[in-house]
Amino acid sequence: MAVRGPPPLPRTLHTTLSNHIGPVHVARYAKGAAKYVLTGGQDRTIRLWNPQLGTEIKVYKAHGYEVLSITVSPDNARFASSGGDRSVFLWEVATGNTIRRIPGHMGRVNVVEFNEDASVVASGSFDSTVKLWDIRAQNRQPIQTLDEARDAIQTLVVGSTHVISGSVDGHVRSYDLRKGELRSDYLGSPVTSVLPTGDGQTYLVQTLDSTVRLMDAQNGKLLNAFKGHVNDAYRSRACFGHAEASVVSGDEQGSVWAWDLVNATPLAPNPPPKVHDKIVTWVEHHPSEAGEMITASADGTAKVWRNPVPANPDT
Repeated sequence: MAVRGPPPLPRTLHTTLSNHIGPVHVARYAKGAAKYVLTGGQDRTIRLWNPQLGTEIKVYKAHGYEVLSITVSPDNARFASSGGDRSVFLWEVATGNTIRRIPGHMGRVNVVEFNEDASVVASGSFDSTVKLWDIRAQNRQPIQTLDEARDAIQTLVVGSTHVISGSVDGHVRSYDLRKGELRSDYLGSPVTSVLPTGDGQTYLVQTLDSTVRLMDAQNGKLLNAFKGHVNDAYRSRACFGHAEASVVSGDEQGSVWAWDLVNATPLAPNPPPKVHDKIVTWVEHHPSEAGEMITASADGTAKVWRNPVPANPDT
């Protein structure tokens, strides 16, 4: 019988990355074939891992406060990070050196995100502003400051001519930088993550009313709502499953939920098992492999999940 619907979520534990001390706030796959993972945590470190082997390759130390966000350049040679330092840090992956530190915010920097060619990095802060920085220029001033939000910025999407921000004030703001236009969609609860589909037509938004929503990027219309998980107090990041056929979110009880994108029904098992001891802060599906995902948690670990390997009857 043909299997319908999205592929199953990778739920078999492959390896646990457990060198952080305290909560892990973010886990990002490298670009392309994604052979590496970067994690950032409360312990002020960023760690580079081989998720296949579960081994730590390098530790990046320069932050004086917790690391809250990481963004990787398309060529995987550099990454940017941010957190409690009120600055954006630019790093060389291979040497572990900081290329540049960009001050300019009045509060912790909750999120950093490169544009498509990593010539610009955007930063979103507790100070309610988004700042765009030309990292090739020596000028220490931002190219642009977006100050429409009335509370902390928690999440950013940066395209070639647009920026999308999500704020604790409950708004998703879509800026068309070329036309100088802004559209604001009010969600009613603090926004903790925004992630667009590959075609840019829709976006996924996580809010602190235990709901993930699929929104029309053109008009802000609600297309679907995904519920069942508990997320009403802490920042958590939702994502799409493989081929954007499903929606994935962690919750504050340590579980990882998945839903069918089309009909919003929870995928089995429902309810899902507890896989972390504390809140799941981040979920990220492998960019190309159907059967791999990473989760990060306040329990001090990041975990790599895969689909079970079919038994070989010949062995």
